[in-house]
Amino acid sequence: MTKILAITNQKGGVGKTTTSVNLAASLTASGKRVLLVDLDPQANATMGSGTNKQTVKTTVYQILLGESAIQATRITGTRGKYDLIPANRDLAGAEVEMVDLPQREARLKTALEAIEQEYDYILIDCPPALNLLTLNGLCAAQAVMIPMQCEYYALEGLSDLVNTIKRVRHNFNPKLRIEGLLRTMFDPRNILAQQVSDQLQKHFGDKVYRTVIPRNIRLAEAPGFGVPVLYHDGQSKGAQAYLELAKEILDAEHL
Repeated sequence: MTKILAITNQKGGVGKTTTSVNLAASLTASGKRVLLVDLDPQANATMGSGTNKQTVKTTVYQILLGESAIQATRITGTRGKYDLIPANRDLAGAEVEMVDLPQREARLKTALEAIEQEYDYILIDCPPALNLLTLNGLCAAQAVMIPMQCEYYALEGLSDLVNTIKRVRHNFNPKLRIEGLLRTMFDPRNILAQQVSDQLQKHFGDKVYRTVIPRNIRLAEAPGFGVPVLYHDGQSKGAQAYLELAKEILDAEHL
């Protein structure tokens, strides 16, 4: 059965796109068939996968508006070895244009139904906002991964996101659940980071992934080369952390 995972946090700069790209590459390296959907108008996941957002002819924008079939939009075998549904800045106007469309919150879900059986995992990189694009991601997904930095404001925003997920579950997608919270850009020397990490584990228990993504220069460099860190420096701490995250996710599937 295909697992569809929305990767989301309304707070920007928490490693959401970094996680989307590098988890997609790591799951693919583990032998899984993976599709990454870029649902963010910034299109960083598209660029980080080695695709130029300025030259793509069709994107998730046309899919949401019903102007292009998902099969015609999909880019197979990106530089990360997974398949990609790209985005570009046109997506920023999709919210306004989707307002009067039928089933506006389920446009992505309906589109993915045509190809989801071709994949083991579909990862959706949601924008850093609680908007109609994110709602499409949450309605299409079975589960949510929340990347977050271990800082005070992250905890403040987390409660809003959890409440949003509850509302989506109640109104649109009763199968939606929180898969896990992923600690990113973690510096063990930072006392506050340790304290916030402890609070997360206390309140969310086994919903917090054991894997922790460290601050790592190779992770920061890789998007500039248009490849996941696994293909930039596979021995780096960042690459090894995402491989470990993929293993943790796969092991949990077999429990």
